[in-house]
Amino acid sequence: MRNLDSTVGIVALAAAGAAVIALLLCLILMVRVRRLRADQKTVLGDGRADLVEHAAGLARVVAGMEDTLHAETARSAARIAAAEDRLDATVSKTAVLRYDAFNETSGRQSSTVALLDDLGNGVVISAILQREQARVYAKPIVGGRSSLELSPEEIAAMDQARRGPSATGEGGGEA
Repeated sequence: MRNLDSTVGIVALAAAGAAVIALLLCLILMVRVRRLRADQKTVLGDGRADLVEHAAGLARVVAGMEDTLHAETARSAARIAAAEDRLDATVSKTAVLRYDAFNETSGRQSSTVALLDDLGNGVVISAILQREQARVYAKPIVGGRSSLELSPEEIAAMDQARRGPSATGEGGGEA
């Protein structure tokens, strides 16, 4: 204990303290270097490639992903275009027109139904009803016209279908 009170002892204690602090700093730096190396392995992988080679490899991977993305985008666009073409050919414009074909007192028992797509193609179906009989006519429509002569009610039903639902929200309404 005497030696600790002397100048040599104090210097020895200070050197030991500095050594302990240096040892702690070394431990802290060692932990940080290990973390840095782990982060480098994450970025560079386990191989011994340098940073430039690794960046070039990543660029190739990204280019491949970009090519795949462009191919999938083109494929999706083609599928959407095909679906839109099919939708154009679906019945999307309809109207039902009821009327009294023979001016009878029995009411408006005759009907005409227009079923058209966005291109003006479809069919007009008319059911003419009398007390003793019923007649049903179907006329094809291509481009908004028929090769068969259309009655005024059939023309009116087609016009209603092209215009869309009536202002009353009845979807074709009665005339």
